[in-house]
Parts: sequence; structure tokens; C-alpha cells
Amino acid sequence: MDDSRRKKWVAWAAALAIFVVLMLVTPAIPQDEDYHDFADQRTLFLGIPNTLNVISNIPFFFVGLTGLILCHYKDFFRLSSQGELWSWTLFFVGVTTVAFGSSYYHLYPNDATLVWDRLPMTIAFTSVMAIFIIERVDDRTGTKSLAPLVIAGALSIMYWRQVFPIFKLSFP
Repeated sequence: MDDSRRKKWVAWAAALAIFVVLMLVTPAIPQDEDYHDFADQRTLFLGIPNTLNVISNIPFFFVGLTGLILCHYKDFFRLSSQGELWSWTLFFVGVTTVAFGSSYYHLYPNDATLVWDRLPMTIAFTSVMAIFIIERVDDRTGTKSLAPLVIAGALSIMYWRQVFPIFKLSFP
């Protein structure tokens, strides 16, 4: 293995180690229950609680779906690589699923449903980070960073929600 490849592996290993250590020693940030207390709590039609909060997520579906279609239609966006295509595809999947996750959360606002609000957003945000790396640093590095970024984002949400209680160590 040449020196530059070894340095990249060491950098990735160090980043992973730092991520795991931070998850082990940093307590999850509790979500204040007042967070779920929306300004508009009306049931306007069809018996949908928080109606405007719920239906305001519909545009995410159409924007995400349009982006997905255009991503794969006749090279509409003129993407330069397969990694860029995968990253934009995952971004638009995230945007599309925000419509469902956020609507579900606003329909029944609590910490358990907030996970489904935040997860699609995190997929979109981490995909954009990979796109930045592809476009500004290096195509290959950005493409390789897509999966680890999305996984780290998803793990951070699961950690917050305490899906992985093994990470919750108590320190005196």
C-alpha cells in the first residue's frame, strides 16, 4: 500500500474512532417536550390534527420526486460521475421521504415520531455533504464518503433516540 493510501486509511480510522468515542462519552441531548407544542394545533378538515403542519409537507414529495425523475432522465443535470448520481439520488430520496416522515411526526408529535421527521432530513443533508466533497475536493473521495456519512447521520439519530442503549454509558 502506498503512502497516500495508508494516510487516507489512517484518517478514516481516526475519524471513526473519534465518532465512536464521542458517542460513548457524550450524553444524548434530551428533547424538551415543549418542542412538540406547535403554534397551530387546529384540526381544520378531514379530522387531521395539526392540519397545516401535516399538509405543509406535501410539496417535499413533489420536489423530491421531480428531482429523482430529472436525475435519471436523459442526463438532465449533466452529472459528471456515478458517485454524483448516487449522491443526488439519495438526496432526492431524502427530500421525498421528508413528506412522509415529517407528516407522520406532525400528525402525532412526540419523540418517537420525531425520529421519522429527522431521519429523511439527515439522509438529504449527509448526501449534500458528499456532493460538496465530490464537487470541491475529489470525485472518488466524495463517492466513498457517501455511505459513511449517511450511516453516521442515521446512527446519530438512533443514538439520540437511544435505539442503541449500549452506547449509553454512565460516568460518575
